[in-house]
Amino acid sequence: MNTERNDAPAVSNFIRNIIDDDNRTGKWGGRVETRFPPEPNGYLHIGHAKSICLNFSVAGDYGGVCHLRFDDTNPEKEDVEYVNSIIDAVTWLGFEWKKADDDREYLFYASDYYDKLYAFAELLIQRGKAYVDSQSPDEMRANRGSATEPGKNSPFRDRSVDDNLDLFRRMKAGEFKEGEHVLRAKIDMASPNFNMRDPVIYRIRFAHHYRTGDQWCVYPMYDYTHCISDALENITHSLCTLEFEDHRPLYDWILEELADAGVFTRPLPQQIEFSRLNLTYAITSKRKLLQLVTEGHVDGWDDPRMPTIVGVRRRGFTPDGIKLFCERIGVTKVDSWIDMSVFEGALRDDLDDKAPRTAAVLDPLKLIIDNYPADLTEECEAPVHPHHPERGMRKFPISRELWIERDDFTETPPKGYFRLFPGNKVRLRYGYVIECTGVDKDENGNVSAVHCNYYPDSKSGTEGANNYKVKGNIHWVSAAHAVPAEVRIYDRLFKEPQPDAGGRDFLEALNPDSKRVAHAYLEPGAGDAQPEERFQFERHGYFVADRYDTKPGKPVFNRIVGLRDTWGKPA
Repeated sequence: MNTERNDAPAVSNFIRNIIDDDNRTGKWGGRVETRFPPEPNGYLHIGHAKSICLNFSVAGDYGGVCHLRFDDTNPEKEDVEYVNSIIDAVTWLGFEWKKADDDREYLFYASDYYDKLYAFAELLIQRGKAYVDSQSPDEMRANRGSATEPGKNSPFRDRSVDDNLDLFRRMKAGEFKEGEHVLRAKIDMASPNFNMRDPVIYRIRFAHHYRTGDQWCVYPMYDYTHCISDALENITHSLCTLEFEDHRPLYDWILEELADAGVFTRPLPQQIEFSRLNLTYAITSKRKLLQLVTEGHVDGWDDPRMPTIVGVRRRGFTPDGIKLFCERIGVTKVDSWIDMSVFEGALRDDLDDKAPRTAAVLDPLKLIIDNYPADLTEECEAPVHPHHPERGMRKFPISRELWIERDDFTETPPKGYFRLFPGNKVRLRYGYVIECTGVDKDENGNVSAVHCNYYPDSKSGTEGANNYKVKGNIHWVSAAHAVPAEVRIYDRLFKEPQPDAGGRDFLEALNPDSKRVAHAYLEPGAGDAQPEERFQFERHGYFVADRYDTKPGKPVFNRIVGLRDTWGKPA
């Protein structure tokens, strides 16, 4: 196997340093295999994206492979819907669970190992390293001890091997009720690490499993399953977030015991922890995300305000933008908060070079050019992308009646206002210079239309355009040719940077202005947008045609991100 890194990063990190040391010492013979092991009990969120990018990128850079493994040991909460959504999310981010020189798919399920996990549990019992505990859940909690007091041994801790095997097999046969018995590892009830105080490794659950059906009524715990799955799959470096740091001694204990029993050979998989992604103005608790969905605070798991991968995808975020964000925040062992502006900035930087430009009016006000012939339509043109002339020009019509932004006109301009007001001249972007001559108002005194005259020799791109010097430049679309569209203006879901800090009710921090809908008019070319096609609406930001609601000739756009960070700043 090729042990050279395919695309060595400019900046290393402590995980890559560990792998480099292992390769120098020949610990794994140059082999690097990682894994991404989500539980299929919900939709992945942006925190998972960091783990996905890290695990798959590290393996790929060293010529190895990252396994996609579903930790499906909790039948009451898991579903094939979540499995499919996870596969879709990882694929969309651009990763696959294959080696470059191998067509085999490294796709696994913990439920694939149920027979072996059960056999290994019996082996631990036979070696005196596990026992069936018949205490009630309350008794177990009471005897667990505290941070300052050791736990108490269970009265059932010294059952004979034969009794433990008999009870465990009867648990498997379905003879007992849920909670009547559990299987515990026999380690040390006085350990300062709670995870080592005889942890439960099997419990009784009479629940239908989405893959194994009703075959099992005893299910292994995550801490027991995870390390064994790693060893069965020959994982070299098991990368996980810092909350599992205290679980590492148990990870090592189980594998060492099974290695001593001849099940596994050394070296054994090494668990390495890194800091999780804590993103401001977002939550990544699956329970709380589920609450947002079930209580109707959002429009589903794929609501563009949600930090789920399906949500940010529908919002219009790109895989490359997410990867750029993950590169920028780096990999450390120190928990910290990353500001949402860093995430949004990575998206802007990715989209700026890619997104074609177009005009859109989100709060339309009619502009009538009184001296423009009513039966005349002309073409204006503008670059598809201002920094890439090779992408060509786009053409769009100008006519007597246009739509402009409502805030591009005022009757009483404040100091420094260079847009349209009575008597002032501005340039219609890529079009003519106009001078405001008056307004129409409705019965409530609100401006319903603005009137102006244009200068026929002032069209952009012509020699006469240089004779007109104006400070204001406003965008527009032809009223007769514009494409009507629904445009959803999304903002941050929460108005507080840490909405659930201190255990407070995170719902109180919901941003009431996180979504508004505009009935907009677009430049004609944008009317043919395909689902997930992205544009920069000049002046407004980056937008994407909604992947579900956009229909031929009837686009629905979501705002991805504004042109710059204006969160919390006065207008």
